[in-house]
Amino acid sequence: MSIKSRRSLKNILNLVSEAGMLKRVPRSGWSVLGIKNAESVADHSFRCAVIGYALAHLENVAPYKVLLMTIFNDLHEARITDLHKMAQRYIDADMVEDKSYFEQISVLPKGMKSELSGARKEYKRQATKESIIARDADILECLIQAKEYLEQGFSGAVKFTKKAPRFLKTQSARKLWSLAKNMNLEDWWFGLSGFKR
Repeated sequence: MSIKSRRSLKNILNLVSEAGMLKRVPRSGWSVLGIKNAESVADHSFRCAVIGYALAHLENVAPYKVLLMTIFNDLHEARITDLHKMAQRYIDADMVEDKSYFEQISVLPKGMKSELSGARKEYKRQATKESIIARDADILECLIQAKEYLEQGFSGAVKFTKKAPRFLKTQSARKLWSLAKNMNLEDWWFGLSGFKR
């Protein structure tokens, strides 16, 4: 194995390790509402990717780019944490997020760096169907999480369910949210377990 190959592998492994930090970074907006043990950024990113995959199929778009954008969208939070809206009033959040993200990927092999850089720029421009779906997946995941927190008794989460739906752009995301807000999101579990609600 050449030194260049070893360096590339070490840089990839460092990114994998850094991505693991997201399992320990709480989503700060929920903490502000007083929710102890709120979901982590990794929790959010995983379900966001699942939603993005489903939305891509519902909207007849190949899912690869959507998955790439949803999985890596919050990678920068391993370095700067999840900054809630109040914190973002005092800093240039876009600049800080981009600086940390592009520094994270700067040492990756050329093909990976190029692909991840392109995905980030595409997501931020919101000019392609894939980027719009990825953003809708992010919003829809937050809405579903808010609904789950509401069902667990955290009444402050209702504010998010009232404001965020207007930002959904795809018909599929709007329909999924319409269905989700009017059903108990744990029914699937109770049904499989043989319990009646």
